[in-house]
Amino acid sequence: MSTTQQTQQKYLVNCNHGADDVERATIAFVLAVTASKSCETAVFASADAAGICLRGGAEGLVAKGYEPLADLMAAYRANGGTIWLCPACAKAKGITAADLEDGVEIAGAPRTMAFLASGAQVLA
Repeated sequence: MSTTQQTQQKYLVNCNHGADDVERATIAFVLAVTASKSCETAVFASADAAGICLRGGAEGLVAKGYEPLADLMAAYRANGGTIWLCPACAKAKGITAADLEDGVEIAGAPRTMAFLASGAQVLA
């Protein structure tokens, strides 16, 4: 019997919705919270998800039958999850690092591709 080193699973969750489709944004963070309980997890936020990356941007967003989006995002960050905001999306919307919620950083394709190359699987 040979021994192999177990590597921790990694997941990248793609989120491109926010106030435009709260249910889809919420589902992305339900996946992210679940994955982040036991795995290294990152959320790549783009398009309309840029709005929920702003300080207080997810407050008051609740899809019928789901937990509030702000609570899910806080739970995700408490689990050590990271949120990467697309730099092109941030620039297009005039968002700077100073505008972002704690635990959100502007990080684009190179960081995302490196995470995927390191073995992360995409959850969309």
